[in-house]
Amino acid sequence: MRRWLALPLAALVVLAGCSKDKDADQPAKLVEIKASLPVHKLWSVNVGGGKHQMLLRLGLGPALDGGVVFAASVKGEILAVDMSNGRRVWRKRLRLPLSAGPGAGDGIVVVGSTKGDIVALDEATGQERWRSHVDAELLSAPAVSPTVVVLRSVDGRLHGLDAATGKPIWSVQQPVPRLSLRGIATPVIVKDDVISGFDNGKVMAVSLSNGNTVWDTTLSAPHGRTELARLVDVDCSVAVVGDNVYATGYHGRTAQLALDSGQIWWAHKMSSDHGLAADAKHVYVSLADGSVVALRASNGSTIWRNDTLKWRGLSPPALTPSAVVVADYQGYVHWLDIKTGAIIARTRVSKYSVSSTPLAVGDTVVVMNDGGDIVAFRATPPPPG
Repeated sequence: MRRWLALPLAALVVLAGCSKDKDADQPAKLVEIKASLPVHKLWSVNVGGGKHQMLLRLGLGPALDGGVVFAASVKGEILAVDMSNGRRVWRKRLRLPLSAGPGAGDGIVVVGSTKGDIVALDEATGQERWRSHVDAELLSAPAVSPTVVVLRSVDGRLHGLDAATGKPIWSVQQPVPRLSLRGIATPVIVKDDVISGFDNGKVMAVSLSNGNTVWDTTLSAPHGRTELARLVDVDCSVAVVGDNVYATGYHGRTAQLALDSGQIWWAHKMSSDHGLAADAKHVYVSLADGSVVALRASNGSTIWRNDTLKWRGLSPPALTPSAVVVADYQGYVHWLDIKTGAIIARTRVSKYSVSSTPLAVGDTVVVMNDGGDIVAFRATPPPPG
């Protein structure tokens, strides 16, 4: 598997590298499992994608709001389908090379382009509400609140736009290292603040209304003799549960931070550029090497670790009541027992890789691969006993 790097010079250059040992980094072969969790496909649709979308490592993935799943393709297609049955609600084509989103909420769907264009559409009809622009590529889904839309761009900026008009309200910036992984964290709105990770290893919370800094915490400081060793990107979205924030970074740490102050309560050395998920008692992390780890939320101690999917380019995890769900570079979707980490079900979307986070609502999981295939699965746990 290859690690994609971004070099922010006059133009963004994508490089392949970071593989320390070709033999050690070979994707693990899938072994036959005895499935104990019945999974069946509910519906499937396609929004487009393909090789172009995979090579550019775009921040396109499904979003859910009001029982409707929204998805977009690099060719400018935006699709809205009913979550329950996959029926099309509307379809819109923009003449833009889309690279970020959608983000959905409070009546609008927002997408971003490789050229910094931002478009908001009406959730119910797909009609365009407004357009805006920033001077940098967008690679993660916007976060939407009733008053402000927040986006991260590759130049290290966090932008706040008026949700009704798209006019810029504020902008804050963190320095971008000369070399960084290609990809940026999706901002997360919590009450009156928005929290995001940055390429310099920091996690930052700012006021949603004016962009003023609430707190600024270094999750991981760069160290090492080479530029590659000094990569500390926080490209994964944080998870917020109650008064705690959970964050993870590449060549860095997975940590629990206080929501009000950013103070680190516990942290463990743990490299991830794939992401995490959390509930009230546990934190689940897809590590950079393809392992999946469950930690206790109270102190970060390890509960279980699954190493059978190493170097399979896992997606960020999603949580159902009974399983941790991850997908891989060959389009396989794996259900891991939430208590033990054992693989209890497996299915496949198609041959394309899955880079975006699966959507989970109860026992239903919606997966979008890099070819634009969107498939809904339902896992039905057997009755107790």
